[in-house]
Amino acid sequence: MRGQHKGEQQHGHRQILWTDPEDTKLDEWANQVEQSSLTIVTTYSGARLQPEPHFRYVERYWQSKLSKPSQKPRPRQDASVRIGIDLGGTKIEIVALDDAGKELLRHRVTAPGESYQATVERIGELVEEAETQLGMTGSVGVGMPGAISPATGLIKNANSTNLIGHRLDKDLEARWRRPVRVQNDANCFVLSEAVDGSAAGSEVVFGVIVGTGTGGGIVVNQQVLSGPNAIAGEWGHNPLPWPQPDELPGPECYCGRRGCVETFLSGPAFERDFVETGNAPLTAPEIVQLAACGNANADACLTRYEHRMARSLAFVINILDPDCIVLGGGMSNVDRLYANVPELWPGLVFSDTIRTRLIAPAHGDASGVRGAALLW
Repeated sequence: MRGQHKGEQQHGHRQILWTDPEDTKLDEWANQVEQSSLTIVTTYSGARLQPEPHFRYVERYWQSKLSKPSQKPRPRQDASVRIGIDLGGTKIEIVALDDAGKELLRHRVTAPGESYQATVERIGELVEEAETQLGMTGSVGVGMPGAISPATGLIKNANSTNLIGHRLDKDLEARWRRPVRVQNDANCFVLSEAVDGSAAGSEVVFGVIVGTGTGGGIVVNQQVLSGPNAIAGEWGHNPLPWPQPDELPGPECYCGRRGCVETFLSGPAFERDFVETGNAPLTAPEIVQLAACGNANADACLTRYEHRMARSLAFVINILDPDCIVLGGGMSNVDRLYANVPELWPGLVFSDTIRTRLIAPAHGDASGVRGAALLW
């Protein structure tokens, strides 16, 4: 058997033997089993029971006998319905898509924030409420601000720190007893745009989120490229390319290094740069609006931002050579970036022709949650 022997429990004439040391729910489910003479010897992994080869196991039996009886009619399973969850630091958004990508429902709520368990509970409630409203269950994908360790399956590198060190996928699978896919939110964003958004039809797409933080993701032929370390596309934690003398050594980053791209291109970094050049504190949209009205200080701040973005994206083009780069996050709403940044690429990109396009997202701030649904 896979895993280590954990124990067995006798219920009437049924024996249940399980071996997964991480399982905490099987005792509870075993207590719900009706008495019979069937013996089940399995390992429990995620949402599936895996029988030993010499025992016969019918999945229909698991669904009907090991599920807690519901007080409400159970929504029917519909493979054409895909549910996505976008888990942010301050909000949780849910969407349900049909097989043509049409939204069946979408709304957002405030994230509980106080604990990991409260977050799991709120996600569970949102999905269950949506499935009740739709009258059917569907596949579930979750986008979250972090990466999943290939070694342990635990969440790492998340700016929502209450997620770090947890198996979000397994905890949700245990609640619903079906598979759940969890992916980095930037990967979900770029997947949405590559499948049916502004990058549809492109072979290689690089997506970046420039908002509170700075993340990135890669999609090739409409498939997320995660890499063996699950960090493909994490451009925000590379040094700012070709730094100017006044940009060294660079601001401190929460990752422990200095001068990361995120410390120059995130929304808070843009606001900090404005203050550090002798101006009163303003929000990023206020600085952009001031620049549009002809304020020289605001325009200079935005010009510095454009040069830093151009260098950072040119570095990506030199390595990945994508068909297009899609901008997401709050700073993607700055219209002049789409014209000014590509004009700065010649001399930075190692090619005599630059066909890579810098484009805005077609789905706006819904791209992340749609991409989570499209993980299936």
